Amino acid sequence: MARGFSRRHFLQTAGATLAALGWSQRDVMLRGDRYGRALAQSTPRKLALLVGINEYPQDGLFAPLYGCVNDVEMQYQLLVHRFGFNPNDIVKLTDQQATRDAILTTFEEHLIKQAQPGDVVVFHFSGHGSRVVDPDQDFPDGLNSTLVPVDSPLPAGFPRSGGAVDDITGHTIFLLGSAIPTENFTMVLDSCHSGGAKRGNLIIRARPGGSDLTMSEVELAYQDDLRSRLNISPEEFIRRRREGIAKGVAIASARRNQYAADAPFEDFYAGAFTFVLTQYLWQQTGTTSFNSTLGNVARTTTQVSFSNQEPQFETQPGSSFDNVPIYFTQKATAPAEAVVTNIASGEVEVWLGGVDPHSLEVFGEGAVLSGVDNAGQSRGLVRLTQRQGLIGKGRLLEETTLPTGLLLQEQIRGVPTDVTLRIGLDESLGEDIEAARTALLAAPRVEPLALGDREVHYVLGRMTAAYRQELADQPGLPLENSIGLFSQGLDLVPDSYGNPGESIAAAVTRLQSKLRSLFAARMVKLTLNPGSSRLNLNVAMIPESGNEVYAQQFTVRGGENQSAPRPGVEVLPLGTALRFEITNQENRDLYLSVLVIDSSGVMSVIFPNQWVASTEATLLPAGETLQLPNPVTDSFRLVTQEPKGTTEVLIVASSNPLDNALRGLQAIADDTGISRGPLGISDPTDVVNGLLDDISATDSNTSPSVQPVSVTQLAALSITFDVV
Repeated sequence: MARGFSRRHFLQTAGATLAALGWSQRDVMLRGDRYGRALAQSTPRKLALLVGINEYPQDGLFAPLYGCVNDVEMQYQLLVHRFGFNPNDIVKLTDQQATRDAILTTFEEHLIKQAQPGDVVVFHFSGHGSRVVDPDQDFPDGLNSTLVPVDSPLPAGFPRSGGAVDDITGHTIFLLGSAIPTENFTMVLDSCHSGGAKRGNLIIRARPGGSDLTMSEVELAYQDDLRSRLNISPEEFIRRRREGIAKGVAIASARRNQYAADAPFEDFYAGAFTFVLTQYLWQQTGTTSFNSTLGNVARTTTQVSFSNQEPQFETQPGSSFDNVPIYFTQKATAPAEAVVTNIASGEVEVWLGGVDPHSLEVFGEGAVLSGVDNAGQSRGLVRLTQRQGLIGKGRLLEETTLPTGLLLQEQIRGVPTDVTLRIGLDESLGEDIEAARTALLAAPRVEPLALGDREVHYVLGRMTAAYRQELADQPGLPLENSIGLFSQGLDLVPDSYGNPGESIAAAVTRLQSKLRSLFAARMVKLTLNPGSSRLNLNVAMIPESGNEVYAQQFTVRGGENQSAPRPGVEVLPLGTALRFEITNQENRDLYLSVLVIDSSGVMSVIFPNQWVASTEATLLPAGETLQLPNPVTDSFRLVTQEPKGTTEVLIVASSNPLDNALRGLQAIADDTGISRGPLGISDPTDVVNGLLDDISATDSNTSPSVQPVSVTQLAALSITFDVV
């Protein structure tokens, strides 16, 4: 941190879903296994200090946070149940416990004094970051990054006047890391040093700072004392800092000039980066390295936080720690969606740490999880009855006893029949907010919400002069005073803006078709299950001519001994001709549908594409590969085109025939006079509802308000890429 992570590896993001491009999940798994066998060491002890601060002073000078304490709990459950940490060796400091003195004292007493060479040590901080003047001028801007403890207020009179703050600076973090007696040290910082208090529906984890703030005398004295105890001269201290981090691996949730999102997820807040990191590690089938983990997590963090947030990491100079297992620990447990945390009289409480952030809504009433031991053997079933945050409650479905700590894997998810598309109302609408709320309430399956209430899927707002300045680097920037849709983090939704001066009522009417498409896409995405499906399906996106793999997806638990794909690319230019190869590796036939959603939310169907055929039009026979388009029989091509931005391809394979969906598609084809080829759908709601009916499992115990989807009957995969 002392060098602001200036030499961290840059981890590119393309707004893609996990492992859609670049490294695939399988590639990560194989790399992790290889590095794990070669480099992992046995560790006699694993120590962790987890700090999370929401309750900063309510003085109006910087925003309180909501997700940092949840970050601590996420890391705690992950370290205990996935990496074998003893709960007694983990100390949690949250809110008012996390004073400057408590953080530093606990770091010294719990980590430095107890660790031995070869031990594993983890320090995690979630909270505000800031910057103060660096007396040694390590960077051209003359500033040093800091962590803000709960008792480090801004000086009285700020921002009109500056002064000293009691932040924990990068210099101090460097010295603390230097004092750790083991090289197996991981520091994770989910905070940032730039950005405003809010961006759309996100809160930014940055307290104001800069050239008007200085290190306090207390901070400088602590550095001198610690440096003296370590027998490091002032000159040596500066030299070492400028070479890199002190020890192990340091991970930051964003680049030095970016912001870290405190983001809403359904009914709770968390750090976008911490959520993605922990969820990803719950799902891994083998040991994964720092390099592979952060590469994949970076791709997903951007999508989850709806922000330009690129996680970074730096390793100890001269080390090869980017290729060692993350947390310097080989993971020996099976991948999982959850873990049993308490059980009494048949009632079970579970921690849903491995559930994808976008799928939380389907892990409430009606979801079924299967206990699994380290040998992969089933140990009983749990049906969930409710969920609050990442805590689920349910009951046993069999006469058995499940031990606390038993891992749980998804068997059935329950897709609610009352799902809505949540639209946040941006303050840029001004006095038109209530009119916008009224107009949106009249739209089917749309739920207007004030920003900050909960997670929203999109934001309705007006393009202001300030937004135009902030978004100046985005293509197709709308004119000032036009109305349209933003992402949750205020990035543009292409082709959603009208003419300047358009009324709210007219804008909502104009957006009706787009809202229906966005809702339909949301419904399909609730079924995505690449990590949990038991069907054996493999999908590759390749050039129209050639065998290079642009991107690949597969069902992690559906098969074994699948070879790793070639590395892919992050973005595709306009005019790139593509084809897909979809292989049914089951010993039974599957029924297939392939949907494409462009950056503006428009949905098209590219398979099936013979609209006068019977149900067999969706069939993919056992052991066969579908080429899409087929160069021999298909008369169409797939070429990247406007609008630029993120395009998502959804591949849905089911053991059930897709009769309802096909009938709906054939009706649209009849109306448009199309007999074969891709089919654009202006209102895909009925088709998607038919698709959900087709893939729903039969379960007499499930409430009518839930559509059960079984991992043994469905594989729903996604490949996402950026068109530039």
